[in-house]
Amino acid sequence: MVFQRARTDEQRTERRRQILDAAAAMLTEMPVAQLSLSALSRRVCLAKANVLRYFDSREAVLLELLEAEMADWVAELERAETPSSGDRLAELLASTLTSRPVLCDLASAQAAVLEHNISAETATRHKYAAKQSLEELVRVVTAHVPELGQDAVIFVQIVMLTAIAAWPCSRPSEAILSAFAADPELAALHIDFTDTVRRTAEVTVSGLLARRP
Repeated sequence: MVFQRARTDEQRTERRRQILDAAAAMLTEMPVAQLSLSALSRRVCLAKANVLRYFDSREAVLLELLEAEMADWVAELERAETPSSGDRLAELLASTLTSRPVLCDLASAQAAVLEHNISAETATRHKYAAKQSLEELVRVVTAHVPELGQDAVIFVQIVMLTAIAAWPCSRPSEAILSAFAADPELAALHIDFTDTVRRTAEVTVSGLLARRP
């Protein structure tokens, strides 16, 4: 669909989709920190002021992409064969998160970056979307390990917080990678994202189950 200015609701929806699609494509080429509003505007051939007609800010665009990525991940988990143990659930969560670098990058920037420079309206909409994603993840976990009961909420929170923290730590700068390569003692500090998420999920699910009466 080609139009100079979005005048109808349909055209405005299409323009929003174009902006989101462009941002999603850019995140396959660069990390969140490098995606600027100026670069996004150039990609969609709009002035920055025109992009801001559809989104509060760069952060508002990226929050909407985060919500879409979370929904896709939950849908993938729902389609997966139900694991027969907590360890298999841990492996499923770790492997699927690892295969979604854009989701991990967005999630790791959520609280510190993306939830700033947005309107109260965008913040409210985003938090309701995040609440829904949490509830859906809890339902998936409960279906896989029903013995967790209400502790499934704690399990999901711990796994997600671990993933958010481990993602940037597992992708150090070139200088840090050089230090790791030069000194085997330092190399032991290099975090493996998949292993960290998997082990945390394993320990958490086993610990929560052990505490249940």
